[in-house]
Amino acid sequence: MSREHAIQNEIRNALADKGLIFRANVGQAWTGTEVKKLPGNRVLIEGARPFTTGLPPGFSDLFGLVPVVITQEMVGQTVAVFVAVEVKTAKGRASDKQGNFLKAVNDNGGRAGVARSADDAVRILDGEM
Repeated sequence: MSREHAIQNEIRNALADKGLIFRANVGQAWTGTEVKKLPGNRVLIEGARPFTTGLPPGFSDLFGLVPVVITQEMVGQTVAVFVAVEVKTAKGRASDKQGNFLKAVNDNGGRAGVARSADDAVRILDGEM
């Protein structure tokens, strides 16, 4: 398991009671005009072309909603705030696309940031980072 993956697991455990948090899964596969199963767990794809599944480039590793009690002017209702956590090792850096996504979330009233530890992630969700 990579160090970043281990940090992500620590963060997911630390955020379990903070809100509704999901891990973003993405991948690449192949499709085509016809798929033929061959012996030996082999597949022949005619008219093959790759496709990407999941979320747009730059989307954070973890995302979800945290409940927030809003001000008296809004009669104390609880609302959900979108959150995004980009998980990095101590030396890891967010790409430009990841940074742009985090900025867009924060600019639109969400809570987003880079977490290098579970404590960082908790601070992001609590609106302290």
